[in-house]
Amino acid sequence: MFAQIIKGKASDEAGLRKQNQKWVEELKPGSSGFLGSTGGIATDGTFVTIARFESEEAARKNSDRPEQGEWWKETEQYLEPGSTFVDSTEVDEFLGGGSNDAGFVQVMQGSVSDKEKAKEMGQQMEPMLRENRPDVLGGMVVWHPGGSEFTQVMYFKSEAEARERESASDNSGPPEEFGKLFSNMTYIDLKEPELI
Repeated sequence: MFAQIIKGKASDEAGLRKQNQKWVEELKPGSSGFLGSTGGIATDGTFVTIARFESEEAARKNSDRPEQGEWWKETEQYLEPGSTFVDSTEVDEFLGGGSNDAGFVQVMQGSVSDKEKAKEMGQQMEPMLRENRPDVLGGMVVWHPGGSEFTQVMYFKSEAEARERESASDNSGPPEEFGKLFSNMTYIDLKEPELI
């Protein structure tokens, strides 16, 4: 799988939503190898989209379409300057991956001190997550190239249930050793996720 993360700050939220709908209606039918995307705008105006493709080649083919370039040029006018792009071929899914049934999505970004250990412990904890957090529909971790940075996307049934379960599972959460691997964490809450 290949993932591209686009992150920026919305200058016109209505314009961004209009562009998203335009992409679904006009560009999606002609995109080859497109698996889906998760995006939205947080309450502070942070805009993020994670697009998934079968391969890097399929993603490049999509990006090279003239209509895709025109669409992005239009979209940029609704964003403040300085949007960032991350492309990755290293994507780990858990609990079945993303879910278009989610009513709430949380995007977490940060870095790890030991990537391989974090990956191993994450796999070991999946059964515990499945048992203790029925509100979690699935998720994925996109590892940024050339370092220890990552973007994790978690899909929840609803924000209310996620907050309730989060409080209730404080004593049965991840081991302290796992938590110590992570630093520089930021959270983007998508209360109205756009799932394609």
